[in-house]
Amino acid sequence: MGIKADKYTFATMLSLCSLELLDYGRHVHSVVIKSGILDWTSVVNSLITMYFKCGCVVDACEVFEEAEEGGKCDYVTYNAMIDGFASEERSEDAFFMFRDMQKGCYGPTEVTFVSVMSSCSCLRAGCQAQAQAIKMGLVGCVAVNNAMMTMYSGSGEVYEVRDIFERMEERDVVSWNIMVSMLLQENLEEEAILSYLKMRREGIEPDEFTYGSLLVATDSLQVVEMIHSLLCKSGLVKIEVLNVLVSAYCRHGKIKCAFQIFSGVPYKNLISWNSIISGFFMNGHPLQGLEQFSALLRSQIKPNAYSLSLVLSICSSMSAMSHGKQLHGYILRHEFSSEVSLGNALVTMYAKCGSLDWALRVFDAMVERDTISWNAIISAYAQHGRGKEAVSCFEAMQTTPGIKPDQATFTSVLSACSHAGLVDDGASIFYTMVKVYGILPSVDHFSCLVDLLGRSGYLDEAETVIKNGYLGAHSNMCWSMFSACAAHGNLKLGRKVARLLLERDNDNPSVHVLLSNICAAAGQWEEAANLRDMIREFGTTKQPGCSWIRT
Repeated sequence: MGIKADKYTFATMLSLCSLELLDYGRHVHSVVIKSGILDWTSVVNSLITMYFKCGCVVDACEVFEEAEEGGKCDYVTYNAMIDGFASEERSEDAFFMFRDMQKGCYGPTEVTFVSVMSSCSCLRAGCQAQAQAIKMGLVGCVAVNNAMMTMYSGSGEVYEVRDIFERMEERDVVSWNIMVSMLLQENLEEEAILSYLKMRREGIEPDEFTYGSLLVATDSLQVVEMIHSLLCKSGLVKIEVLNVLVSAYCRHGKIKCAFQIFSGVPYKNLISWNSIISGFFMNGHPLQGLEQFSALLRSQIKPNAYSLSLVLSICSSMSAMSHGKQLHGYILRHEFSSEVSLGNALVTMYAKCGSLDWALRVFDAMVERDTISWNAIISAYAQHGRGKEAVSCFEAMQTTPGIKPDQATFTSVLSACSHAGLVDDGASIFYTMVKVYGILPSVDHFSCLVDLLGRSGYLDEAETVIKNGYLGAHSNMCWSMFSACAAHGNLKLGRKVARLLLERDNDNPSVHVLLSNICAAAGQWEEAANLRDMIREFGTTKQPGCSWIRT
């Protein structure tokens, strides 16, 4: 048509480029260079913004450096760089750019301060920016005050956030959202609710972030139901809020309400599906969780690694290995096998379904492993009574670069030692945990140690651990001790432990049944019969054991 593109054309085209159109954006960049329009600052700024939006930080920096050398920068260029670094969570680089901006005699604007303070991870540096904003007379700017509040909120400075908020002559919905969110982060739920009510009284209409923050943090079902009612009245039915509402009802055990809301969402996203699958699982309905996952696969939305790990956890809880194997095939076919979290979930699933061989195959095939990976395979060995292998695996873990055992590691390996009767190994590992890694023993660790000593017949030593342990006679440790008394026929100690357990749980028939067995094994038939009569008199029964493994 004979009409040439100008700087406005290129700037507009670049602003439309996203990650999906990165190749086209690079093409426009090359045309800009050939056309000589790169001399125009507005085009430079658009290029920087486009590259940051696409996550190409190096390309953005190269454009900036070339423009800086050619003297084609203005305050918008620096703002684009600061905002870009902030979006990539590179707060230090953003602050250095802020400093260079002032050295270059470009005065910072409101946008500059908002970007710097909102992303500042160093409170000292943020305070310097705040002081400069005050000197420039920007304390009346709502956006700058909001940025100050965000900065202090991220550092847990409740007093500072409140002080800025109370001094603000004008507040918008963002100001109130920051205040409510900060109070919830500090577990001040009642104050957060009061702030929300005050916000409504001052005529500020809450948005999806306000309601989302309250729903995520509240421990009150009454608050969830109140917000649900308000959402219905206000017509605020954005999918982000509905997803949080589904999760909130699931968290409070109201799975029917959660599913009703989920079913009413017209355009579900992946978070919607993950929320309801997780909800069914956490509320004891694993089959319904699997059904929803099947429905997800039939939809146009593809599951992500979290979806798959969630369903693998469901399979583990049900010992449904056939479903787990199908998921394993899906993971391999859709190239999810590099996901460490899925490898960990598969190891756990196979181990809990009784297939140690498959758990080992998955673990050996993992290109990358983390602490959870090692914990999963050690736990797998422990579950299958392979104590020596668990200890060897623990030793290999200690020599692996970048991997450090945690509390769960020691619980698993001590449990393995307990079931295999590896007293010396267990005692050494317990010592290593405390002295080498500085981990304070928990109830689980002491329970494993008591179980280890008790199973091997060291009842006096196990009793000493219970007496001297700072945790006192915890029921988990008492049960380990009680089982050891039954295994070794120690009636005297068994009676003592039984009394401790009955003080905590008087209605538990298992205590009477096990004590009756100990009495019978020791030839105390009359006492054993009396205990059995007591069980029948109270009408209590011990739950029989069963296997839920499905192949």
